[in-house]
Amino acid sequence: MIHVLTPDVYNRIAAGEVVDRPYSVVKELVENAIDAGATEIRIEIEGGGKKRIRVTDNGCGIEKSDLKAAFLPHATSKLRSAEDLAAISTLGFRGEAIASIASVSRMEIVSKTEEGEAWSLLSEGGQTGEPQPAGGAKGTCVTVDGLFFNTPARLKFLKSDAQEEGDVTGMVSRFLLSRPAISFTYLINGKVRYRSFGDGLKSAIAAVYGADVLGRCFEINADRHGVVLRGFIGDRNFYKPNRSYQSMFVNGRYVVNQTVALAVANAYKNYLMTRQYPFYVLFLELPAEIVDVNVHPNKSDVRFADNRVIYGSVYSVVSAVLDGSSGALEYVADPPRALAASGTAEGSATPAAKTPSMSYAEAKKELQFDISPIGKPSVIPYREPKPATLEVRAPLPQEEDHFEENRRQLLEQSKAKQERLDPDTLAFKGELFRTYLIYEAGDEAYLVDQHAAHERILYDRLRQKCETRAALSQPMLLPFILHTNGQEFAFLLKNLDILRSFGFEIEDFGNSFKVSAVPVDLFGMDLEAFFAEVLSSMDTLRVIKLPDLLKDRLATMACKAAVKGGEKLTDGEVRSLLREMDGDMGIKCPHGRPACVKIRKSELEKLFKRIV
Repeated sequence: MIHVLTPDVYNRIAAGEVVDRPYSVVKELVENAIDAGATEIRIEIEGGGKKRIRVTDNGCGIEKSDLKAAFLPHATSKLRSAEDLAAISTLGFRGEAIASIASVSRMEIVSKTEEGEAWSLLSEGGQTGEPQPAGGAKGTCVTVDGLFFNTPARLKFLKSDAQEEGDVTGMVSRFLLSRPAISFTYLINGKVRYRSFGDGLKSAIAAVYGADVLGRCFEINADRHGVVLRGFIGDRNFYKPNRSYQSMFVNGRYVVNQTVALAVANAYKNYLMTRQYPFYVLFLELPAEIVDVNVHPNKSDVRFADNRVIYGSVYSVVSAVLDGSSGALEYVADPPRALAASGTAEGSATPAAKTPSMSYAEAKKELQFDISPIGKPSVIPYREPKPATLEVRAPLPQEEDHFEENRRQLLEQSKAKQERLDPDTLAFKGELFRTYLIYEAGDEAYLVDQHAAHERILYDRLRQKCETRAALSQPMLLPFILHTNGQEFAFLLKNLDILRSFGFEIEDFGNSFKVSAVPVDLFGMDLEAFFAEVLSSMDTLRVIKLPDLLKDRLATMACKAAVKGGEKLTDGEVRSLLREMDGDMGIKCPHGRPACVKIRKSELEKLFKRIV
């Protein structure tokens, strides 16, 4: 028998497409505030957004007569006909957000128009009451309490408060960047995390990432092939450990689009190494009729009429700026002196005059992917990306193999040693190439790689201390300040106890972290490099536990801290190294390389033809 679903059931199902997490609630409510013409928006969350979300704006407000309609499915003031879908200029347009959120929460809307009175309307699980008189200034305040209180199955699959908070923070940061003319205040559990003042993009970037970021970026403003690309891109030496520092806005809407992301990635290809990602905040503006935002309910992606034109336009602008070519003067706002000197007479910083903007139709004819005279493509050709090419956040094969090798080494620690000798029976006979130490015992000689052996000793010492929670800390003269974005902050905040168990003294320091001490055996380590490696694997920790990952990273740090090949050791250091090895001649470095090789007297005699 076929049943027609009642509205309360249908709305809860539909909510799964629009509202699946607290960050999606914040996204929908803030987009509504922006579409209402707000110049000031206040966002508050508690308990990662599960307990409470509140968005307050000074927009146009909602009339009393429209309050109840706002809770109805597919009720919107932004579309009237199917033809309107061809030229959408608002962020929201489906009319599903309020109804979907209300169906899975306890919601209150308080709103006042310029000339009207303030009214409030309550809803619980989608069941609305009647408008009631209220107090309030012009605009709208939406409060969402107990998200998914009536859908326990969905509530069970939400992340921890810290993880949900991190995702909301990432979403809010992009609103600050995408709407720099709007003043935003963002509070987490009553504490201000972000505050912008609506005074431009530079100010918004400084509010999210810190003002020092601007000094490492190019500001671009390019009109090419009928496509406008503006914003900030990091210079060739400015990179981040993950992609969470990349923001692309198409006609004011934040999107994750493979065509554009691939164009930027290929432009940086010759400048960044593996696991280094460019920083950028870019705005792509193009005619509404050639971009389709009606692709998915969450509106996180768009579809272009011609991917090749978009790819070529973005790639050519970004690569020209990074390469420092004379053509970059057309695109860079206030170009650096060196860049300007390469393209203008006598080093003048006056940009060359821009060529007249062409239409999108003309761009299709002009944009070519020809082979240059020297036989190399002038543009890395666009190829349709495979599904989720840039969204897969798994470790590279060689990285995964490296980790697996380290994990195998950890398991081997509980096994019997391959060969153990009494150190007192070993006679030191000298060294080769300031790298290999030579020991003699009876009819056998042992060549010890001083770096690999010391690396293993340091690693075992760290591992034992971490497992017994006995890691010692060495205070630093000056604390190290680690700047993070929203997702990184939430990730590290969740794992502070684990980091402390390894010997780090680390604490929340506003929107950053302050490291006051490090493990004593790794004093002098490159903290920036260490945390970059940890944060670069932030998205893979669903399958790898952080303690194991930190052990893997500490193995790398032990490698850097160990005595190097080519360093001359004193007699005391030689004796100390042998004593630390405790006679274990089967020792291996944490990466699996042997630290000791045994050569029998008979093998040498065969080499000299003494025996056959």
